[in-house]
Amino acid sequence: MTYAVAQLDQIEEIPNRDCLVRPVRHHFGITAFGANVWTGHGAGDRIINEHDESGEDEELYLVLRGRAAFELDGERLDAPAGTLVFVRPGVKRTAFAEEAETSILVLGATPGEAYQPVGWELWGELNELYQSGDYGEAADRGRALFDAHPQYPALLYNVACCESLAGRPVEAIEHLRQAIDLSADAREFARGDSDFDPIRSEPAFEELIGSRG
Repeated sequence: MTYAVAQLDQIEEIPNRDCLVRPVRHHFGITAFGANVWTGHGAGDRIINEHDESGEDEELYLVLRGRAAFELDGERLDAPAGTLVFVRPGVKRTAFAEEAETSILVLGATPGEAYQPVGWELWGELNELYQSGDYGEAADRGRALFDAHPQYPALLYNVACCESLAGRPVEAIEHLRQAIDLSADAREFARGDSDFDPIRSEPAFEELIGSRG
């Protein structure tokens, strides 16, 4: 099949921190760029989680319906339906719904690098377990999620984080090893990730992470 079609509301929403995302890229199996739709169902709802993409993606936002208010490095921007907003890495950004059912399409990729889908959007449904400290259940459900979608290294990386915090060092190190095999970026992330502090002194972890090259 050379094309696919879907109505926006046919793509199930997934919670992601304070917001709701429809995983458009995952739904279509897109591998060249990130694409998701975020919706604020009530006026005043946060649509886009605050972040800055420092050192990561350029992002293009298109307000599909409703009316949004962007905050870009503290500057407020009114954005009715049809507005395009392009934001470079390093700019702190968030957006709120000015009208109910406001939806924003977000396209993104890292400049100068081939795009690699990591599956971060699918982990959103387990983030509440992680935030509440239920690391064991988050790890178990995350492993099942990865088994269903083994192409996404971020899922396995997050499983390893939760296993580390849950006191499962052997499983954490093995799953981190597999995540690194899928994406070399996982090694660099793990070096500074406090989730691995409980196992940081483990010889196998030190060997896996190694020294900075």
